[in-house]
Amino acid sequence: MKQTRADTSIALMQAIGLHVLLFALLFVGLKLSREVPMQAAQGDPIEADLATASDLSAQMQRALQRKPVEQALAPVPVPEPLPTPIEEQPTPPKLTELPPPVPDPAPVEQEKVQRDAVTPATTKVLQEQEEKRRKPEQAELDSQKQELSAREKLLQEIRKQRELAARDRTMAEQRAQQLADARTSAAPPSRPPPGDPNSRLRKSASYQVALMNAILRQWTRPDSVKLGQTCEVLIKQIPGGEVVSVQVSPGCPYDDLGRRSVEAAVMKASPLPYAGFEDVFVRDPVLKFRAEDL
Repeated sequence: MKQTRADTSIALMQAIGLHVLLFALLFVGLKLSREVPMQAAQGDPIEADLATASDLSAQMQRALQRKPVEQALAPVPVPEPLPTPIEEQPTPPKLTELPPPVPDPAPVEQEKVQRDAVTPATTKVLQEQEEKRRKPEQAELDSQKQELSAREKLLQEIRKQRELAARDRTMAEQRAQQLADARTSAAPPSRPPPGDPNSRLRKSASYQVALMNAILRQWTRPDSVKLGQTCEVLIKQIPGGEVVSVQVSPGCPYDDLGRRSVEAAVMKASPLPYAGFEDVFVRDPVLKFRAEDL
């Protein structure tokens, strides 16, 4: 049973009242024991006249001078005072230490705990939602990885082709130089071609188309390059069609990937068309490359 402050106050007031009652009883007992009852005298009142010793007779004066006879008087018992009661100190009630009461959980907290409690069904639903949320992110990451991997493979292939082209170009330059020297020493002096002058222009245009088709057969159009876009390409070649170097014009509208793809296609198409176009051959042609799908 839990002891409250009100219970302690009631016990204290009862102890004080008990002490006051004991003191009152003690005081009344002492007062009654000390009072002597006064008894009224019986009979007629005694009258006496005051006189001095000289007014008495000689016989009375001699009688007064004798020693009075001692009469044995019984001592009047003096009542003994009542013993003073010993004040009894009230024994304070023994208080048993009780453990502090455990506060009842508030109903709101109970509901919150029950609401926040994780059940197996809730855990399963949360896991499914997390998986659904991660699926689009994972698919996007996989797509980006595949795209990066494809670009990296293309770059590696372009680098490899450039290295092979540079090596082949060096060997081709040496071989073409030897052929050119041999032809120069053996061929007669060149003369302007007879016939219609417009035929040379038509043949030059056919040569440009042949170069364009040879490069397009080796080119894979990136998605970033739109059909119909043109880009100027500066090509250096030697007789026989061996490509020495290739460079895209700074004003080319293609992005970096499109430019590298055109350069790689030119190197793969080496040697470029030469036979039948000897009279219109140009060492440094400027080709207007047009994005087309063959």
